[in-house]
Amino acid sequence: MDRLSNQTLDRLGQPVPGYDRAALRPGILHFGVGNFFRAHQAAYLDRLMNMGLAQDFAIIGAGVMPGDARMRDTLAAQDYLYTLVEQSASRSDARVLGPIVDYIAPGDHGRVIAALADPAIRIVALTITEGGYFIDAATGHFDRAHPAIAADAANPDAPQTVFGLIVAGLRARRAAGHAPFTVMCCDNIPHNGNVTCEAVVETARLSDPELAGWIAATVAFPNAMVDRITPATSDRERRMVREDFGIQDEAPVFCEDFIQWVLEDNFPAGRPPLEKAGVEFVADVTPWELMKIRILNGGHAVIAYPAGLLDIHFVHEAMEDAQVRAFLEKIEADEIIPAVPPVPGTDLQAYFAKVAERCANPKIGDTVRRLCLDGSNRQPKFIVPTIAHRLERGLPVDGLALESALWCRYCAGTSDSGAVIEPNDPNWDRLVQVARAARTDPSAWLDMAEIYGETGRDPRLAEPFARWLAMLWQKGTRATLDAYLKG
Repeated sequence: MDRLSNQTLDRLGQPVPGYDRAALRPGILHFGVGNFFRAHQAAYLDRLMNMGLAQDFAIIGAGVMPGDARMRDTLAAQDYLYTLVEQSASRSDARVLGPIVDYIAPGDHGRVIAALADPAIRIVALTITEGGYFIDAATGHFDRAHPAIAADAANPDAPQTVFGLIVAGLRARRAAGHAPFTVMCCDNIPHNGNVTCEAVVETARLSDPELAGWIAATVAFPNAMVDRITPATSDRERRMVREDFGIQDEAPVFCEDFIQWVLEDNFPAGRPPLEKAGVEFVADVTPWELMKIRILNGGHAVIAYPAGLLDIHFVHEAMEDAQVRAFLEKIEADEIIPAVPPVPGTDLQAYFAKVAERCANPKIGDTVRRLCLDGSNRQPKFIVPTIAHRLERGLPVDGLALESALWCRYCAGTSDSGAVIEPNDPNWDRLVQVARAARTDPSAWLDMAEIYGETGRDPRLAEPFARWLAMLWQKGTRATLDAYLKG
């Protein structure tokens, strides 16, 4: 079986790009070419291109982290083509996508800046994960003192971070008299456009205050809500693509059949007609963003840590566990959904029902470990704001306190069975140390200001957290869930 490439497309029995890839012209540079981006934003572009639209908005990928080199090399070897497999509970459909036309390797910063300076690039997009924005959890704002940002400020012509590169690209465009590009964040961060704006402007301010003012006044940073469950690719997925669809693809992407993108229409330099591919353009994305982050992403955390402590491997298996599912349903109904403001044209109960259906999809093969990943960056965005929202209104947080205790217990590094939990967070060593100290001093966990801020000092959280954590250590996850569900 020949590897996927331009030369092998006509021999495949699956849908392939119906457009002339050689005629595509780049219009988007994207940082963070991971599975989610390839299943989401790139999939919308491919859909448009198959309609004969957006031919001048092809994608150039850009790597920043050393680990990006492997994805770049893998995609380059197959002409930046890849297979997208969309899965419902009853069927799987594969198609080959081709909107990516180039991928700049990490370390080639001069080429990235040159691409950013090219007036043909009208959108710079990002999916660099929640932890990539240098947010100080204690303040909720950009950390100007972070060593990586300080290094870019000292060497603005040779930046190493995404934000330093964007600033360098904008500096070059301004010097050449070109209009700025739009910066489009597609990460799961509240007010992600505003967060990205602060990161870019403050990075510029450290080395060039005048440029920072120009960026703040002229560059657009639309907010967005993006959604599609997209698990990591393993040998299992590569084998399935080969055996089930006859495609030798070293970088396939599997995802659910659900997809959503709500986007503020603020693109002064122009944009593809994404509304024709199903994107919903709104004046203010905040209601959709809060709904998704609190109900879906918060719900993922609720599922993740009890399932991880119970040695459950797949997310759909967690949803088949009566206790885990009941825990999710109770905490959503009692504490999370009531903390979500109304969303135009959306029934929040129906939205949660769809979330539960998606999590229960056995075809996805999403893992509990993936949901547990990077809690130190996710909890301050997906769980702690809901706790703070409820405390500000004098409402109880018993279930969310238990979720926090389950995360703490998970970070102690062993499941209920005694199985070792392998490192699963950029700050894993510190989390393990604090989690083990919290066994006798629960306040040690909530005192992590970078996670909980002032919220961790509220006794209305501290009391139930300590009670649940003690029960988890003394009686285990099953008995603790049972106590919570019985009220």
